[in-house]
Amino acid sequence: MEKRITYHEQTDVKNTLKLREILKTLPPFCRDYFRALEATTTTKTRISYAYDIRVFFQYLLEENPTFKNRPMDQFTVDILDQLQVLDIEEYQEYLKVYQNQNKTTTNGERGLKRKMSSLRSFYAYYYKREMIETNPTLLVDMPKLHQKAITRLDADEVALLLDYIEHAGDELTGQKKVYYEKTKERDLALVTLLLGTGIRVSECVGLDVEDLDFKNNGIKVTRKGGGEMIVYFGSEVEAALRRYLKARDNITPVVGHEHALFYSTQRKRLGVQAVENLVKKYASQITTTKKITPHKLRSTYGTALYQETGDIYLVADVLGHRDVNTTKKHYAAIDDSRRRKAASAVTLREK
Repeated sequence: MEKRITYHEQTDVKNTLKLREILKTLPPFCRDYFRALEATTTTKTRISYAYDIRVFFQYLLEENPTFKNRPMDQFTVDILDQLQVLDIEEYQEYLKVYQNQNKTTTNGERGLKRKMSSLRSFYAYYYKREMIETNPTLLVDMPKLHQKAITRLDADEVALLLDYIEHAGDELTGQKKVYYEKTKERDLALVTLLLGTGIRVSECVGLDVEDLDFKNNGIKVTRKGGGEMIVYFGSEVEAALRRYLKARDNITPVVGHEHALFYSTQRKRLGVQAVENLVKKYASQITTTKKITPHKLRSTYGTALYQETGDIYLVADVLGHRDVNTTKKHYAAIDDSRRRKAASAVTLREK
């Protein structure tokens, strides 16, 4: 029996080839660092690191007088020892806005922190292996992140969203109605699944039809770090998925996409961008004050689960957070609202 190559395995192969191409644009000594990362990171993460490190060398070539216009392949590891704290601080300032292939790139506090974290990791590798004697990145303050309030749908908005997807065709005519009818069951199943399980959009588009288990009402998802986990769903999700699968039976997929759970109108595996677009399209009809994305649907699920159970560890486990502190940080505002109720819960004297 021929082994089924999963979407994630295919993506991993593509990413590996892409990473090799990016590494060709970096100094040769960088390859040791990326080889060492293989055991602890995904290919997607390593690609992000590679882009970040390339920006660092781009900065040295364009902005640092000592290294200006030096050929990239002539950089050796000892260059890292030649940089001082001031050089790293100037790089951090550069990251706020810079030109890259005639395109202006800006970084907010999250982008800054990620790129500085990449550089710290890069330096740490060579410092720990005693290939360099200094690590100025440790002496530079990391950008401070300001927590944003969680944007999520209220319970009535969740019901309105699902009702709208189910009945949006009532007001449509012509080609728009034809398109709606063609994608209705898929869209309803997809949004119901996101709202009913809290899985990430990347996990959702990576699902194969074989990952569905109606006997136990579970789906096998491949988490952010590459690990697999069974996430369980309720009867509403089951009903929406079963209706979609009947419609899916009438689709003849493009070769290579036979196993995908969710198909595009081109009969290929649905992509992340397409899911983001359809969520935005439907949600904009429900609320104009909230910018709803698939991630906000995940937050909606996490909030509802925490409010129902009060179990932060369960929420962290189901959402696939490696560190419960990540979950606590996101749902601290709910904790605060629960604590506020305590203020009026106890009466000291009857009025």
